[in-house]
Amino acid sequence: MSTFTHESMINHHEPGLLSQIGETFHVWRQRYRSRRELASWSERELHDIGISWSDVAYEAEKPFWRA
Repeated sequence: MSTFTHESMINHHEPGLLSQIGETFHVWRQRYRSRRELASWSERELHDIGISWSDVAYEAEKPFWRA
């Protein structure tokens, strides 16, 4: 016969899963914002970091869930 305590009945995996889901949403939002900001840069700013307009267009057209 086993004795169940409150601690032994708690699902210890749930916070990890919720944390992973939260982190995924955070990454997706960050990608979305970064791509929108990059799309708003001037040609001079893009030239300074060595990125062309075609690179920006390619990156900006990606969905937020794609790295």
